[in-house]
Amino acid sequence: MKVVPKIHKPGKSIAENGFTLVELLIVVIILAILAAIVVPQFASTTDDARSSSADSTLAGLRAAIDLYYQQHNNTYPGAITAVPTAACTGTAGTGVATGGAGATATTAFMEQLSLYSDAAGGTCSVSDATNHRFGPYLKKSDIPTDPFVNVSALEVVAAGDLNMTASADPGPGGFKYDSQTGKIIINLRNEENR
Repeated sequence: MKVVPKIHKPGKSIAENGFTLVELLIVVIILAILAAIVVPQFASTTDDARSSSADSTLAGLRAAIDLYYQQHNNTYPGAITAVPTAACTGTAGTGVATGGAGATATTAFMEQLSLYSDAAGGTCSVSDATNHRFGPYLKKSDIPTDPFVNVSALEVVAAGDLNMTASADPGPGGFKYDSQTGKIIINLRNEENR
C-alpha cells in the first residue's frame, strides 16, 4: 500500500484550518443586526395579540350584557337585585344592587350573568320553566382577566356616564362597568376606549 503525501499550499501553514477572528466578528455582527430587526417585530406581535384578546373579551361581555338587557325589560345587570322573589330550587342569588354600584352590585352583576334569572333579575343556580328561565349569559361565574395586567377585578358604578374612564391613572386593571348605561371598559387609562 502506497501512502500519498498531502500537498501543502504555499503561503498557508497546516495549522490554519479554523475561522479567523475577523470572520467570527462579521458573523456575530450580522446576527446582532438580524436580532435587532426581528425582536421588535415579536414585541409588536405580542401587543397586537393582547389587543385582539381584549377586543374579543369585551365583545363577549358586551353581548352578554346586551342580551340580559333585552330579556329583562331594558334593565342592565347589576342595576337591580339578584335575590329572587320567586321560589328557587337551587342556590339563590345574594347580590343586592344597592343603587347599582359597589361590591353588592358587583355580586348582583356576576350572578345575573352567570346564573339563571327570572324576569325581575332574581337568580338561581337551577333553571325552571316558569321562574328562572333566562340565562346564564356567561359560561363561568368569574369575570375574565384583562389581557394587559392579568387582573380579573370588576368595579361597578352607577354614574350613567357614556364617556366613563378608568378609575385612576393608569388604572388598577380588570374591568369597569356602569350599571346605568351598560358600558364596560378595561379599567386602564390607555386601554379604556376599546
